[in-house]
Amino acid sequence: MPLFPTRPLRIQPYFGHRSRSRLVLSARALRVKEANFDRQSTLGAIGTMLGQFISHEVAGVAVTLVVHGKDGPILSHEMQSDEEGFVHFDVPLEPEWDLPEHPAWEVVHLHWNAPDGVQEVEAHVLAPGCDGRLAVISDIDDTIIETGITGGIGSVARNWDRVFAQMPGQRTVVPGAATFYSELGGAGDSGKADKPSETLVATRRPFFYVSSSPWNLFTYLVAFQQMRGLPLGPIKLRDWGLNRQTFGKSSHGSHKVEAIAGILKMYPDMHFALIGDDTQGDLPAFANAAEAFPGQIAAVFMRTVSSEGLSTKEQDAIDAIRAAQIPLWMGEDYETGLEFLSANGFTPSGETQQIVKTVDRVPEADEGTAAANAEGQTSA
Repeated sequence: MPLFPTRPLRIQPYFGHRSRSRLVLSARALRVKEANFDRQSTLGAIGTMLGQFISHEVAGVAVTLVVHGKDGPILSHEMQSDEEGFVHFDVPLEPEWDLPEHPAWEVVHLHWNAPDGVQEVEAHVLAPGCDGRLAVISDIDDTIIETGITGGIGSVARNWDRVFAQMPGQRTVVPGAATFYSELGGAGDSGKADKPSETLVATRRPFFYVSSSPWNLFTYLVAFQQMRGLPLGPIKLRDWGLNRQTFGKSSHGSHKVEAIAGILKMYPDMHFALIGDDTQGDLPAFANAAEAFPGQIAAVFMRTVSSEGLSTKEQDAIDAIRAAQIPLWMGEDYETGLEFLSANGFTPSGETQQIVKTVDRVPEADEGTAAANAEGQTSA
């Protein structure tokens, strides 16, 4: 029984994505008012954030995913929300749908019944373009947004104000991240949206985000990305609880292993640059991807922020990434990383361009050696 049963039922869509043969999109049935992320007093911000964390889920809601074509609906698929309010669509596309030339955000619609009639909300689905073969999978916490949470509930207590009392516009972006991500993504290359309702513009190289943050923070994280000019992309979040399991590195890593594997399986013909940090099990997760999907990982970028030093498992992961001859950069922040690259004869754009050219020039028969042929890009 929700605490606020008089609040209207809303369907919160999350970013989806598709290939030629599958469309994946999640949403959640909630009784909650829309958040206002404008700058507020500390008490106001805490109230807003508590409203995000204390979700009032609605089970058993019939939600219909509808995709419209020129002559009417071309796809309609219904699901019931589960006990946590989630609906997870994974719809086969038969016959297969062509991909656009460049990456694009496509608009779909979610319908549900309410006391005053059928309601509808737009949802966005990222379709990678058929003109490129490089995409990006990135972590979020301490990779693009500073949290100070480097492991353990104690670090959460020390940085509670960042997590629970700051609006997106007040949060600190990781130094150099906006420039680095814009360069790697080729921001704006794909042009403007085709329709007025398509308010999102895709970067030339598609981005996917994998985070251990809860689904409750989806709109917060998207607002932060938009305010900072960071590329948007589907975000793979998770159910979350305030306990040691939630904040442990192993818990973060297992979620990311599964999420990354799901993306790589869906796009077997694409190569991926992986970006993360050393606070939440990213290194082992990336090494797992390199082993499970040989030839698909084009490069690994790691921000080193933890004061605890690398564990044996993380050092083993570094050895595995290097053994696979995957370019690996490790540094305290992206500005330091760019200085390192410049000192070794690479300009910031030249570094990303070399990765892209290395991937794009390899014939289909030699895809497995793409990462191995990236010259001069591995740091100690």
